[in-house]
Amino acid sequence: NRLKGIVKSVEKGDIVAKVKVEINAAAVITALISTEAVDDLKIKAGDNVEAVIKATEVMIAKER
Repeated sequence: NRLKGIVKSVEKGDIVAKVKVEINAAAVITALISTEAVDDLKIKAGDNVEAVIKATEVMIAKER
């Protein structure tokens, strides 16, 4: 369950970050991930990523 898309925005808080991903459908997926993950993956607007969907959460993956 992976959807490829482009990061549209990153809003970093103290503990979590909100990452909006535009996918190749008429939808934008929003994921709440740790700020540490955003920093480790160097996620920024315009990056090509995949939204990884689990039953209880949406995660973000990025090829390095």
